[in-house]
Amino acid sequence: MKKGIWLFNLFLVLALVLTACAKTPAEAPVVDCRAQTTSEAVGSYQVPAPIEGCYNVAFVYVGPHDDGGWSQSHDVGRQYVEQTLEGVHTAYVENVAEGADSEQVTRSLARKGFDVIFTTSFGFMDSSETVANEFPDVDIVHISGYKANGANFGNLMGAMENIKYLAGMLAGSRAKMDGNPKLGYMATFPIPEELRLGNAFALGVQKTCPECTIDVRFINTWHDPILEQEGAKSLFDAGAQVVMTGADTPAPALAAPEGKWGITYDYKGNCTLDSCLTSMYWNWGVIYAGIVDKSRAGTWKGGWEYFDGDSGGLGLYGFMEGETLMPGVAELPEADLQMVRETLDKMLKGEFTRFDVFKGPITDNQGNLILPDGVSMEQLDLDGFKQFGSECKTCMYWWNENITAELPDL
Repeated sequence: MKKGIWLFNLFLVLALVLTACAKTPAEAPVVDCRAQTTSEAVGSYQVPAPIEGCYNVAFVYVGPHDDGGWSQSHDVGRQYVEQTLEGVHTAYVENVAEGADSEQVTRSLARKGFDVIFTTSFGFMDSSETVANEFPDVDIVHISGYKANGANFGNLMGAMENIKYLAGMLAGSRAKMDGNPKLGYMATFPIPEELRLGNAFALGVQKTCPECTIDVRFINTWHDPILEQEGAKSLFDAGAQVVMTGADTPAPALAAPEGKWGITYDYKGNCTLDSCLTSMYWNWGVIYAGIVDKSRAGTWKGGWEYFDGDSGGLGLYGFMEGETLMPGVAELPEADLQMVRETLDKMLKGEFTRFDVFKGPITDNQGNLILPDGVSMEQLDLDGFKQFGSECKTCMYWWNENITAELPDL
């Protein structure tokens, strides 16, 4: 009997020890998907690693993540995704050159095991397509391009032409109030996007200042603080009262002489100087979160996604909820401000879209009728040049009648 009791007690002790050592689900290690990970040198870039147990999302930036413009707006969107979606880890690689470098970086991210990769520059398009075809289980979303494969590779863009149109109204109103009808547009590259946004700005200018004209400078870079300020300064020196940019940094506001004005782009936090009238900015987070959710559920398919004003992805600084008008805008005629507010309200409700911005009658600066009264451009027209192989009909290779510049060589 003593031996039986001893064996029973031994069994009981062992059972208690094993129970104490066993981990219940509640005690299982919790994965911190917001943790920093190690990175590995790939060429001249540091490529981060994913986190096992998380849904891993990577971003490839053409500029620094804190550039005050395009790349920073994407990085704010990245942070929104990580903070909003449970179990999602995000990482980025910055200052990635277009072409072979972007292909190398994107392939490395796919090989490491990232589930979704956002490539955020027009020049990343072909390399994104190549890597997507090599890694069919990785979803790759390219920003601002025109290619997709209907499966794991798609492109994404938004109707920033809406916001440029509204900014044109403000610029025209300011120039008219100041008694100087000359404006400037600092463009990056001669691609459909840049002509589309410049023409949208020009159409907005016509609403408040029919007599205003617009000069254009192409700087052939997305992010170069020195070149951007030089480009803006050359437009101001040529007589522009207000300069609007298509590039990354707040150069027009920085370069504006006293009594003149700049309009910044991409990032809502870059309109801080009194010389800044407004910023036309992106709110990528809500768009990215929706795509990541669909990717994780297995329902995302790579196609052509172009969001409009009712998406929550676009903003005009000073006019969105909780924002205050900049000094140079607050003193504009109330009728012009009301026009901007009413048009923006329609955009946010989906009652005024990009096809309303580009609705005839529209005449180019050579006197040609681009669109007759009441006729709108189609999406292919907004995106395309025939010279680039697009099947567009009207296309975007024209300047509005109030733009004095010649068309760029393609």
